[in-house]
Amino acid sequence: MRMIYLCLPFIAFAMTSECQVPTVRTGIEVLRERNFDILQGKRIGLVTNQTAVDSKLLSDIDILHQAPGVTLVALYGPEHGVRGDFAAGDRVESYTDPSTGIPVFSLYGDVRKPTPEMLQGVDVLVYDIQDNGCRSYTYISTMGLAMEAAAEQHIPFVVLDRPNPLGGLKIEGNIVEPDFISFIGQFPIPYVYGLTSGELARLLNGEGMLANGVRCELTVVPLEGWKREMTYEETGLIWVPTSPHLPHSSTAMYYVATGVLGELGSISIGIGYTLPFELFAAEWIDPYRLLAELESLHLDGVLFRPITFTPFYGRDEGKTLRGVQIHITDPDRVNLLAIQYRLMEAHNRLYPEMDPFRLADRRRLPAFDKAAGTDQIRLEFANRKLYNDIDKYLGKDIEKFRTTSQMYYLYR
Repeated sequence: MRMIYLCLPFIAFAMTSECQVPTVRTGIEVLRERNFDILQGKRIGLVTNQTAVDSKLLSDIDILHQAPGVTLVALYGPEHGVRGDFAAGDRVESYTDPSTGIPVFSLYGDVRKPTPEMLQGVDVLVYDIQDNGCRSYTYISTMGLAMEAAAEQHIPFVVLDRPNPLGGLKIEGNIVEPDFISFIGQFPIPYVYGLTSGELARLLNGEGMLANGVRCELTVVPLEGWKREMTYEETGLIWVPTSPHLPHSSTAMYYVATGVLGELGSISIGIGYTLPFELFAAEWIDPYRLLAELESLHLDGVLFRPITFTPFYGRDEGKTLRGVQIHITDPDRVNLLAIQYRLMEAHNRLYPEMDPFRLADRRRLPAFDKAAGTDQIRLEFANRKLYNDIDKYLGKDIEKFRTTSQMYYLYR
């Protein structure tokens, strides 16, 4: 099969000679089909980034800027900015979008929540960003804070929905505890929550999870054709990288598999190499011994292979690292969140003196706890490095959350 690779800034995808027709239509496309009915005659503020495109890769910014009867007056940028021009963690200042001349207010600098001044002259606040299905990814925090701001200013809030790349069935991890609420754990939900952004917005609103229990006037423009068991590939939609280290829709699974561990900064998870979130490696590891330990665990839905590589940038630039590459073979059966703890368990049997928690800068431990939503995971696991010591804790909230979240489903 001949593959044609298109190299565009922040966009990577492959096409065959026969273009695939998407089986799913996103919220922006549904809204356009309805002639932007709910936005007619309104001044619109748009919370968005580079992922908000239609099936032809036309940006929401340009679609709404050109929409008849709609006046786009303000843009609000999360981490990476409204067009994906900033790297992970970069401080983003407010600026003017050069293409449209519309002011862009940063929500990833000193301000994370739109201020009343930022919302002046806005009749409706619209949100459209592709999420990765994991609570520590900051876009859903931005969405929730924007919902709070809209509620406080009595501005209607509209979510243009998009598929969850992890699907709508998988739920993993404990909910965030009150002392660990942060921008990478803004709401009391599991690590993998199994909802689209629109469904999550409905849950946050309906369950009083926004600050002070406020509720906004919420409208979700739903997807057409999406089903909960769908993979992203089955949607037929083009994946626009949600951030530089999520180049493919499948990377969302690996983000869950190693992202909490990555907060420690003591073991490479592939950042700085071509396989972000897909690796577990360090200078001292014998990859074949580690592979044997992992194979003895007989984990469902995942395989590992030995790998040696040299990162191109970052903390380990130029070093020769060895370890394993993670290969998820059955997304339905695999416990994604458990993978990083199983990796540390196997690693500890071989290298107990190279404890990832002790090797980490102590300033990184609070970040690990915030990603985990509690310090209990670290405190329990760090003692013996056995996943079984934390398994029940990680799973204690899943069924209750599943029951609650089903009340907010838009899709079956």
